[in-house]
Amino acid sequence: MLLQRVITALVLVALLLGTLAAPSPWPFALLTLALLSAAGWEWGRLNQAEQAAALSMGFVIALGGAAAMAAGWTSKAPAALWWGSLALWLVAGAVALRSGPSAWPKLPRAARWLLGLLALWAAWLALAQAHAIGINYMLSVLCLVWMADVAAYFGGRALGRRKLAPSISPGKSWEGVWSGMAGVVLLALLWIWIDGRFAVGGPSLYTRLHGALGAAGLALGLVLLSGLSVVGDLVESLVKRAAGAKDSSRLLPGHGGVLDRVDALVPVLPAALALTALAGWR
Repeated sequence: MLLQRVITALVLVALLLGTLAAPSPWPFALLTLALLSAAGWEWGRLNQAEQAAALSMGFVIALGGAAAMAAGWTSKAPAALWWGSLALWLVAGAVALRSGPSAWPKLPRAARWLLGLLALWAAWLALAQAHAIGINYMLSVLCLVWMADVAAYFGGRALGRRKLAPSISPGKSWEGVWSGMAGVVLLALLWIWIDGRFAVGGPSLYTRLHGALGAAGLALGLVLLSGLSVVGDLVESLVKRAAGAKDSSRLLPGHGGVLDRVDALVPVLPAALALTALAGWR
C-alpha cells in the first residue's frame, strides 16, 4: 500500500510539474479539468447514479470547463461566480453537516448531483484562474489547505479532546481545527516575509490580502479559508458515510479517489478568489 501511494504521488507530481513548466497554460488547465471531471464521476457514483449517468456527470464538467476556456474565464471569471460559490458552501455546507449522514440520501438525487457538479466546476475554474494569476499565488492557496490539514492532524493527535463531528468523522476534534488555523497563520506570516524579500513571480494570496485589507482582514480571511477546508473534508466524509463507502473510488492506487484528495480544496479555491476580488476592489 505504501509503495502504491508513493508511486501514484510521484506520477501525479511529475505530471503537474510538467504542465506548470509548459509555456502555455493549457496543459495545466486540461490536466486539472480531467482530474475534476473524474471527481464528477465519483460524485455521481456516491450519490446513487448509474454508471452511464455518473460518466455523463464527468462529461458535463469537462464540457463546462471547455466552455469556460472558450469564454476566457480561465483568465478572469466574473467575481459574482466566486461570491455565489462561497455563499452556497456556507449555506448548503452548514445545512448538510447539521443534518448529518442520515439526511443526505433523502434529498432528491438531481439536487445532490447538481450541487456536486457546480462545486467541482467552480473549483476547477478557480484553480485555472489562480494559475493564471501566478504560480506563487496558486501555491499559496494550495499550501493553505495542506497546512491546515497537517497542523490539524498533529494538533488533534496531541491535544484533541472535544469531538468536532463524531457522526461524520470521529477522528476530528475542535483542537485539531484550532491547530490547523494556527498553522495557516504561521504559514501566511512566513510567506508574506518571503514575498517582501525575494522576487517570486507575483504576490501570494496572503500578501494581497494583507496589503489591501490589513492584518485584521488577513486574519479573518485565513480563518474563513481554514474553516472552509474543514467543511469540504467533512462534506465528502458525510457523503461517503451515507453511501457506505470508504473511498470515493480507486482511481488513484493507494490514495483512493480524486475526491479524497481534493475535498478540502473544492470550497477553498473559489473562496480565495472571492477574497482576492475583494482585495482588488479596495
